[in-house]
Amino acid sequence: MKKTHILHLEASTGWGGQEMRILKEMQAMTALGYKVYLGVMRGGVLAKRARACGFEVEELDFRKSRWIQTFMRLVWMIQRCHIGIVHTHSSLDAWIGGLAARFCRVSIVRTRHISAPIRGGVNAWILYGLLADFVVGTCSTILPHIAAKARKSLSKCQCVVTGIDVARLRVDDAPVKAFQKQWALKQDHFVVGTVCVMRSWKGLFDLLEAAYLLRNKREIKWFVIGGGHEQIYRQRARTLGLDGVVSFTGHLEEPLVGIQALDLFVLLSTSNEGVSQASLQAAGLGKPLLTTPTGGLSEICIHGVTGFLVPALSPQDVADRVLWFLDHPEERRKMGLSARDLALKYYTWDQTVSAMDRIYDTMECQLKN
Repeated sequence: MKKTHILHLEASTGWGGQEMRILKEMQAMTALGYKVYLGVMRGGVLAKRARACGFEVEELDFRKSRWIQTFMRLVWMIQRCHIGIVHTHSSLDAWIGGLAARFCRVSIVRTRHISAPIRGGVNAWILYGLLADFVVGTCSTILPHIAAKARKSLSKCQCVVTGIDVARLRVDDAPVKAFQKQWALKQDHFVVGTVCVMRSWKGLFDLLEAAYLLRNKREIKWFVIGGGHEQIYRQRARTLGLDGVVSFTGHLEEPLVGIQALDLFVLLSTSNEGVSQASLQAAGLGKPLLTTPTGGLSEICIHGVTGFLVPALSPQDVADRVLWFLDHPEERRKMGLSARDLALKYYTWDQTVSAMDRIYDTMECQLKN
């Protein structure tokens, strides 16, 4: 059976979990027989990476001042490429792309990648109601909120977590040992770390404050793995005198190597978080978790089972739990195994692909009818 043509739209120019999921989904759906296209903000990292993967990419200007020109180009692209489904991902592309899709009478899927509340009123009703036939969330907590604000039936909403690629969880010993050697990690060290694109809401100041509270526990080594707004956190670490206590690795092409070297994975997000891909990867590698309950983090960090939840903005609670993990190695091991079981049972990439395929198939059937 011939699959419909899908046009993904993304107004972001960055490269983080949202953009990674879009590209990975495009590749997966192509393998299933869909014809997939991308319309992305001019100069975005996603445009370059998608082209390298062989996709047809249209670079657009989603700024409000250019919406008419972008609308017209999208209408032309939808008609030329025989698009059946427009899939929007951010606010600006949802507005312009949604209007273009409605004009061309094609279906619209809208993915909400973060857990931050949406604005109510007319804005929500239009963006998630009139300009979305189906809404996908990356954590379950946001969906009732969206449905209520947009006056949309929950049957038209579904949580589809960005699952982990089980095949990629096989991390060789050699690169892990190289990582440990590079950072002078010893067998008696207790390694605590996070993996993220450094943003204001990732709770990194709280991590640094917790490290400061435990600075005299020299066996605890803290790691921040990832790029982003790195300098502000490096400066805060220097101010706190955390040289030799906290290490910043910068961006790693293979972050799983860094995660494998950890004894405890920490993510202290204060807002926006869905079901974090990094926390899922850590769970899949059998690492116990210490997170806030923000967004979808509590869906993988089950308190007392796969790890512990701490309130956001609570460095002392973080420090207390880190000490507990340090002092309870057997319980730590059991939590890591439970985390792995949970991740592999419910949160794999194959499950993500199957769920999105079913959604697209439903949209296609509705379009034909």
